[in-house]
Amino acid sequence: MGGRRRRKGLNENKENMKKRSKSIEPSSTSTIDPYSSRFNIQNLAFDNYYKEQRIVTSQQWDSFLNLLRTPLPSSFRINSNTQFSQDIRSQLENDFVHSLRFQSVEEDDVDPVIPLPWYPENFAWQSKFSRMQLRKNQSLTRFHEFLKLQSEIGNITRQEAVSMVPPLFLDIHSNHFVLDMCAAPGSKTFQLLEIIHKSTEAGSLPDGMVIANDLDIQRCNLLIHQAKRLCTSNLIVTSHEAQNFPGCFLNRNYDAMEPDQNIDQLLFDRVLCDVPCSGDGTLRKAPELWRKWNTGTGNGLHNLQVLIVVRGLSLLKVGGRLVYSTCSMNPIENEAVVAEVLRRSGGSVELVDVSSELPQLIRRPGLKKWKVSDKGLWLVSCKDVPKSHRTVILPSMFPAGGSYQDAVGIGDDTTGDANGNSEDVQAVENPVMHEFTEEVSDFPLEHCMRLVPHDQNTGAFFIAVLQKVSPLPGANMNDNEPNAADSEVSPVTCEEGDSNGPQEPHDVENIAKITPGNRKLQSRGKWRGIDPVVFFKDEVIINSIKAFYGIDEKFPFDGHLVTRNSDTSHVKRIYYVSKSVKDVLELNFSVGQQLKITSVGLKIFERQTSLAGISASCAFRISSEGLPLVLPHITKQILRASPIDFKHLLQYRAVKFADFVDAEFGERAANLMPGCCVIVLGEGNRAPTKTLEVDKSTIAIGCWKGGATLTLMVTELDRQELLERFLTRLDTEKDSMHGSNLSDNTEDDVLHSNGKDDVEANGC
Repeated sequence: MGGRRRRKGLNENKENMKKRSKSIEPSSTSTIDPYSSRFNIQNLAFDNYYKEQRIVTSQQWDSFLNLLRTPLPSSFRINSNTQFSQDIRSQLENDFVHSLRFQSVEEDDVDPVIPLPWYPENFAWQSKFSRMQLRKNQSLTRFHEFLKLQSEIGNITRQEAVSMVPPLFLDIHSNHFVLDMCAAPGSKTFQLLEIIHKSTEAGSLPDGMVIANDLDIQRCNLLIHQAKRLCTSNLIVTSHEAQNFPGCFLNRNYDAMEPDQNIDQLLFDRVLCDVPCSGDGTLRKAPELWRKWNTGTGNGLHNLQVLIVVRGLSLLKVGGRLVYSTCSMNPIENEAVVAEVLRRSGGSVELVDVSSELPQLIRRPGLKKWKVSDKGLWLVSCKDVPKSHRTVILPSMFPAGGSYQDAVGIGDDTTGDANGNSEDVQAVENPVMHEFTEEVSDFPLEHCMRLVPHDQNTGAFFIAVLQKVSPLPGANMNDNEPNAADSEVSPVTCEEGDSNGPQEPHDVENIAKITPGNRKLQSRGKWRGIDPVVFFKDEVIINSIKAFYGIDEKFPFDGHLVTRNSDTSHVKRIYYVSKSVKDVLELNFSVGQQLKITSVGLKIFERQTSLAGISASCAFRISSEGLPLVLPHITKQILRASPIDFKHLLQYRAVKFADFVDAEFGERAANLMPGCCVIVLGEGNRAPTKTLEVDKSTIAIGCWKGGATLTLMVTELDRQELLERFLTRLDTEKDSMHGSNLSDNTEDDVLHSNGKDDVEANGC
């Protein structure tokens, strides 16, 4: 009945939207795009530069530029590991795809929301509406609120479409160790973790893990917030310069090595290098960049980008895959970086042809020739670079590379005024071009891919897939020092890194053995301002948790619990780490905490306080984030509720034992021990008494068992989402059961009076 009422309202809304859309005249202010009036989206230097680089043909230039000057459509991914991924996809396919057609005021043939054709299983979507339109257009409110709620909960991730591409070319398996070198703000890290977790069963963890790194601590916090939505124990977040990321090499003959330690060096199966770049591929999303754009930004980042990739390759296992990507269109940041890395690798690294993968993704082959520009001076070879430009223009920027040792140069007076100063305005209006034969790279750079806006209505991106086929030349694989390729060019520090002041050194003078009687190094922590990571081994607390919740022996505790407080008597939160993360932490302690860890593990237990004066028998409750992991192993303090009673808990937050529709369930709830308990959604009208069996589809919530009530212990956002999903499913079931004995009035009237009072008295 409830489902029929909703559909009737939806149909009425559709008819109203039809009438409203017909009444809108083409001259209406709703069709005026304020984008161009708010931003200066003209830059002559940009036009001249990319025309000369020929990233698109002259015939396509106008289409390319015109689209680049329009707002970027919004896009998002469905978290494929969430319990409700199928429901969300179905809601998009069967609801919003149709309803938004009546809410669009533009007369075009473009569907308002579509699945991205190249993304697997329809788990990524693009809307033709920009973010500003979603916020401002009242007719899109329902869709906008849907996106906001699902994003805050973690069911979807709002992410630029082209930004979703690099992780798909890593070919990640669930047992892989993956390094995301420049991870913030974390959308791609979220993707990597989704893939790692994809094939795991309820209560189990993948053998692989992800280390997400970013230099900026504030950006790390944003990354941590993103990752928390996935509820994973297979992630470590670190804060290092990517080009100096520590390898954590441990000599097995050294006495700091624990007998059961599994790894002696931090090497990865897959590495993602989504490096800092000029970002001109994001002009549609960040139109303020039009005014700031100049060739100097890309030139200045080139060397850093090379160093990051080389470091990533030195941390990559032989046979492993590295994906290099930028949100820049500039060949100096793209093909030139890849070519230089291949030169340094001496054949130990190959560029992989992935043209047959993701066939519906329209991509363009990488360039084999390009030019270098600096303030209007165009160059085709390092041999032509004037001495005055050699601190800015590096040989590695050119297709054939080279060296300045034997270069003659062409003089130092090619640009500049009477005072010897170069002016960007002069250069744009009168670019200096020297007639030399263009160099062509010997490497198969056509295997790289460039995504351009007008191919699939996106931003722009560059991607190259590299495979390590043998050890890097001159690299001692048992050495933690940067390999020979790292030391060929002096390190360049990006501006973002300088703003944070000097970093602590990565090398460790004294490596102390971590034993039960000597944990000073572990408890103190090495990194200033970062809480230490401490293995939690308080047997009294651990055994009390096991006994209270009846956690079976199949759930591994030993060595998997960590805290960020060395004083266990004051520990408020206990985190769970997977075996792969546990191995890395043990290695990190053995080498003197070279990794600067800002976040690790999944919050699984949290110290609880009494509600309504009722003290718990166990000092720790199960956190909402950790519940799915431990749920299959709980044998005490857990009950299965009928759909009606489960719904009432979600609706009213607190329900008296005597007021449950299923009296037997109310009695069993009253007999639970005071404190945290778990309620699982059952089927049918009554809760079965047989042994609980759970899988990925099982819906469970944490509650507090008080003196006379059960009180919900989930966030308001999670409560809203669970209730919405629950009601949708219930309506579907009711509509398919014409002979149902249940009545909306019967189930809602039971708690109409006393439910609200209970919530106020026992607020959670």
